[in-house]
Amino acid sequence: MCSPHLERGRQGEELAAAWYRNHGFELVARNWRCPSGEVDLIVRRGRLLVVCEVKSRRSDAYGGPAAAVGRLKQQRLRRLAAEWLATSGVHSVDVRFDVVAITGVDVEVIEAAF
Repeated sequence: MCSPHLERGRQGEELAAAWYRNHGFELVARNWRCPSGEVDLIVRRGRLLVVCEVKSRRSDAYGGPAAAVGRLKQQRLRRLAAEWLATSGVHSVDVRFDVVAITGVDVEVIEAAF
């Protein structure tokens, strides 16, 4: 049995993946890991590759989930995206960084968040 925190994160990623599928994206990678860290979702539609950070919270009592993706997290995601591209064999794509903020069951996709 996983913790409520981990379960909320997993459910959030499911909601985010469903949103992208419903908008014509193909799921390329989920929870991609390397020694430098992890990327929650990588999706693609044509030449557009989206590196997505998913943040889920039960409520916004302590601030919205998107606020948790600060400058350091953004820098880490850029490095991870470069590492994924270098190892994946994927070329000639436009890369976008999105944040999916989930509060309860409300899904907010912030396209080109940084």
